[in-house]
Amino acid sequence: MSKSTRRTFLKSTALAGTGYFLTAGNQRAWSQSPNEKPNVVCIGVGGKGGSDSSNAATFGNVIAICDVDRKTLDDKAKQQGFRDAEKFTDYRELFAKHGKEAQIATISTPDHMHTPITLEAMRLGISCYTQKPLTRTIYEARLLAKVAQETRVCTQMGNQGTALDNSREAIAQLQSGVLGTLKEVYVWSNRPIWPQGPDRRMTMEKFAEEAKKENPEAAERLVVRKKQEIERDLEQLDWTNWLGVAPYREYWPGLYHSFAWRGWWDFGSGALGDMACHQVTVPFASCQLRDPVSVVAKTTGHDYDSFPASSIIEFQFPETSERPAIPCWWYDRKGNKPPQEVFEKWGIKEVADSGVLIVGEKGAFYSNDDYCSQYELKGVSKVDVDYEKAVNKGNNDLNNMFELFRAVAAGDPKICKSNFVDRAGPLTETILLGNLAVWAAAHGGENGAMGDWGELVEWDAKNLKVTNLDSLKTPHVADLIKPKYPEGYRLD
Repeated sequence: MSKSTRRTFLKSTALAGTGYFLTAGNQRAWSQSPNEKPNVVCIGVGGKGGSDSSNAATFGNVIAICDVDRKTLDDKAKQQGFRDAEKFTDYRELFAKHGKEAQIATISTPDHMHTPITLEAMRLGISCYTQKPLTRTIYEARLLAKVAQETRVCTQMGNQGTALDNSREAIAQLQSGVLGTLKEVYVWSNRPIWPQGPDRRMTMEKFAEEAKKENPEAAERLVVRKKQEIERDLEQLDWTNWLGVAPYREYWPGLYHSFAWRGWWDFGSGALGDMACHQVTVPFASCQLRDPVSVVAKTTGHDYDSFPASSIIEFQFPETSERPAIPCWWYDRKGNKPPQEVFEKWGIKEVADSGVLIVGEKGAFYSNDDYCSQYELKGVSKVDVDYEKAVNKGNNDLNNMFELFRAVAAGDPKICKSNFVDRAGPLTETILLGNLAVWAAAHGGENGAMGDWGELVEWDAKNLKVTNLDSLKTPHVADLIKPKYPEGYRLD
């Protein structure tokens, strides 16, 4: 297959059958080569990146793959669709070599690396499929939306529920006003399913001290074995590039890579960041849950290093032309749900472990899954609504990816329902504000119980500022809004 220039795009056979776009700036013209596929680069090919990259390979020509875990990288390179792809452990080297010929990038890394990689791709004119949550911090979400608008590349966040027809129908039902005047929104999740909580960091020094206390005779031998284990791991793992823009810390087996990073403030965004981009999509899109004015939380306690095991967050949203001011409540950890009386009013006796409840003056919307694809209307009946159905490629993951390829083919970023400008960026901003409240609620109750409400964070969404920052006693709240990147990485 011949290589195309960076801005040569597939005209999908599902759309027109022939041709692809050649763009220069904002100008587009038809090429007469019908069989080209867009060149794709995949950054992060393990975990969710395994399926993201495979889905992209279904529709595109993968020319390069990148992962900091060399075994993951080598395993992916053996699969159909990836055998001709060049391998990298540093995404910057990948872009330096292939940035001019790539049209699409998938970014499926830990949260803290979403923004630097996606920014570099977009600034090269590459369209991006970036996993949720779009970013780790609020400013990064605002910036990605801004750069997407400026570069006019196509973008899609990996909250695949947006490509489910039932979820799209749910948005249309709620937008119709079927519930009457909206009153409140509840969202609860069974996450985290990974470790979170205070005092979890481990270093060799700490390990040696604990070994001496617990088993003095074997302590020296245990330390040697642990050092050997770490050396073996680091032969496989490029730890420097794994850390990327995050502050340095020692690698420790199983503590961060490959999945437990979600529970650390430096790398992840906790249960809220992980699941709210799925669960809040329908209420966000249908109830105008943008630009909250305040947020407050209570937690089981944290140490400003690892997220708490559980939290409750209250968002307050201002009045709009479509609805009055309303609260939205978030609950995380299995079993941590809204009060039972909230559900009993609507005849809901057995409450799912994860779900959404939207209450209006006429009725309620109840969903018992992560995407609001399974839902019931309580007290009211469905109305006839129109909504755009997804192009069915077999499952919602494939459908969501294909939507990006369709957008690239048509040169129309708006085809992507979860594009950075209209939905993914503002949705991520809203969600991540909750973590400022979690940060300001570090004190839990006794024996891991939920503590008292933390400090109220008042928010100016337009200017991304905490308006009562001077009165807060919690340190470094503003540091969670905008990160500082080390040398070698570009933010602004």
